[in-house]
Amino acid sequence: MKISISAFFLFLSSLSFAQSINGILQSELGNSVPYAAITLNRIKDSTLIKATISEENGGFLLQGIFPGAYNLNISSIGYKDYNRNLNYNGDNLYLGVILLYETAESLEEVTVVAEKPMVQVLADKTVFNVENTINATGTSAFELLRKAPGVIVDNNGGIILEGKTGVQIFIDGKLSVLQGEDLSNYLESLQATDIEAVEIITQPSSKYDAAGNAGIINIKLKKDKSLGTNGTYTTGLTNGDFARYNSSLNFNNRGRIGNLYGTYSNRFGKSTSFIDLLRTQSETQFDSRSNRINDRNSNNLKLGYDHYLNSKNTIGAIFNANLNNGFSTNNARTPIRPANSTQIDSVLVALNQTDNTSYNINANFNYKYSDTLGYSANVDIDYGKYNSDRNAFQPNVYFNGDETQILNERITLQQTPIDIDIFTIKTDYEQNLLKGKLGIGFKFSQVNTDNTFDFFNQINGQNVLDALQSNEFSYAENINAGYVNFNRKWGKWNIQAGLRVENTVSDGELESAQGSSDERVQRDYTDFFPSGGLTFQMNRKNQFALTYGKRIQRPNYQSLNPFEYKLDELSFSKGNPFLQPQYTDNIKLSHTFNYRLTTSLSYSYISDFFARVTVAEGESANFLTTLNVADQEVINLGVSYPKKIYEWWNIYFSLNAYVSDYKATSPEFLPVKQETLSFYAQNTFTLSKDFKMEVSGWYSSPSIWGGTYQTEALGSLNLAFQKKFFGGRVTGRLAFNDILYTVPWRGTTQFGNLFIDGNGGSDSRQVAFSFTYDFGRNEIKKARKRKTGLEDENKRIGS
Repeated sequence: MKISISAFFLFLSSLSFAQSINGILQSELGNSVPYAAITLNRIKDSTLIKATISEENGGFLLQGIFPGAYNLNISSIGYKDYNRNLNYNGDNLYLGVILLYETAESLEEVTVVAEKPMVQVLADKTVFNVENTINATGTSAFELLRKAPGVIVDNNGGIILEGKTGVQIFIDGKLSVLQGEDLSNYLESLQATDIEAVEIITQPSSKYDAAGNAGIINIKLKKDKSLGTNGTYTTGLTNGDFARYNSSLNFNNRGRIGNLYGTYSNRFGKSTSFIDLLRTQSETQFDSRSNRINDRNSNNLKLGYDHYLNSKNTIGAIFNANLNNGFSTNNARTPIRPANSTQIDSVLVALNQTDNTSYNINANFNYKYSDTLGYSANVDIDYGKYNSDRNAFQPNVYFNGDETQILNERITLQQTPIDIDIFTIKTDYEQNLLKGKLGIGFKFSQVNTDNTFDFFNQINGQNVLDALQSNEFSYAENINAGYVNFNRKWGKWNIQAGLRVENTVSDGELESAQGSSDERVQRDYTDFFPSGGLTFQMNRKNQFALTYGKRIQRPNYQSLNPFEYKLDELSFSKGNPFLQPQYTDNIKLSHTFNYRLTTSLSYSYISDFFARVTVAEGESANFLTTLNVADQEVINLGVSYPKKIYEWWNIYFSLNAYVSDYKATSPEFLPVKQETLSFYAQNTFTLSKDFKMEVSGWYSSPSIWGGTYQTEALGSLNLAFQKKFFGGRVTGRLAFNDILYTVPWRGTTQFGNLFIDGNGGSDSRQVAFSFTYDFGRNEIKKARKRKTGLEDENKRIGS
């Protein structure tokens, strides 16, 4: 006897709804009421039995309810509370459509006293509510990450989460296609005042792409949730060595059948940085000192529209664009002398100039279905394009020791355009099953990238192409993935288990005048990524969780390009087409007390760890490349705690103590073990109704960067003030960042017979000032939300 798939699912669905109460919430106008708070209390002693929130279509479900007399309470901002007594007999009870009546009131008549806590510890992630920190004034998303729980930004702009590199950055639930310097530039152009929250997911489930050793950081941009037209305009000035200007405008027009929203932000101005590298190689020292001035203009645009077909079906589209153009000058001076001698033999002087124009455009179409029976489906179709045109003018002039005579010179020009096309289709489906939730999904992604490197020698003022130094590298990658995930709760226990499978097919091909054994590298491999978690709610104040996950970090595209990129006469970089992915197994035990104090202990083992290493080339040259050099073990202890000391004084601190142990798999790599302590602390003082002050700071003890650099301690002390005017519509903020100028770094590295002692930094000591104006309707009404369906693009654009 054959049973149809649909009949089978209906049978499973009927099992999952035993001992349940469900219904649909609607306004008096027939609109769904999402995210309403629903509680079920025993009438006899008012004990809370079950709590939930309504879904986007207004549906809600209370499961595992035993027979008895209960009171059902429903509350939502902008609506009158709903109360109803129930004599429940234990069968599936459908309450039908429940009408809620609006109580729209102007903000002048309503005082909102509740606000989100700075840090929320949820079952699957930690949420850092940025909008509650005034120290975000004048800072960028990149600088803001230093303040997020468990996050460290190293001396090279790399992001470390719980002691591990390989973090995936998401913007509004969508993986950024940018990596390396391009990602840093974008995050620096994104203003912290435009960010609502930073979500930290250290143990992603099988629903997410397996990429990223350390997990996911999702940056949620602000989006107004009121009916009508609302918006915010912010303008600011940051002054370091130079003045930098930024502004942003976001708007939201929400109606009963649709929502149109958008954001525009920009950043204009100059910044400075420096890097000094004392390199010892073949009994010779190269004392390189360089100062860079960056003049960069960045523009970000986002437009989106959601259309509500009915209470179950929603379609939407989002368009994102990031445009950058910049010009930089790097003044480098390198005295060259024998080791252990003060006598300078020669000096290399290079005044490099680089101009770069890039754009990153992404378009998304989304369809979502959700009903009150627990069925939901989501489809995302994405297309993205990235283009970068970079020209680097590099004059190299050698002088004698006292710089009175030119020994020789070489003037070069490099043109390095990059084009990347990205296409993905992703589907997710969920339904109730055996009193739990079953999720399955599939994803297809295709990435094509072209990298051109044209090298010119300037002879008698003319640029002459050097075919032997030029190349073109193309890379195509296709990833097909599928997953299954199941979640179920038994009393105080909750279990989640999943499995993801990913098949990767890639083809990298180099075209150049030089013959090479690595001109083409093709790969086809399949990996399985299990994940799971077990949580135990011991009582109302204590929750324990044990989670496990396996993940992968694939090399970015530029790291695979085998050709040499000249930085100057003595230094260059090149990719490694044989670079293997690195894999991470991570297990984590955590405890949450009173929904605030969180303590966690995690262990990670990373195989085939790849690092950026500096390798000697001959007697005087060196190159930077990426190699699989070691296996890494990381043990991390994390603690975070927000606390209200008095009504006028709130504190928050986050601490991570971890040990990184690198076990060499390359004979030239020196095994290293490092203990690191990092913390962030913030004090917020409410001086009056409209005036606040904030004192914050972060510190990181000596650590390891990139597996090879041993860096010294660094940190920052910050001070900020906030004042509201005109009934709260205008907000002024003033911030002082890195007051003691302790952000600059210093470190050493050794690989083979090459040793470097280096230090560097930027104009991190700054004064920032901003004004924010809120415009639009001032009514608290029902808000229809749509969680973004954009997820998990697995693209890696390297600088």
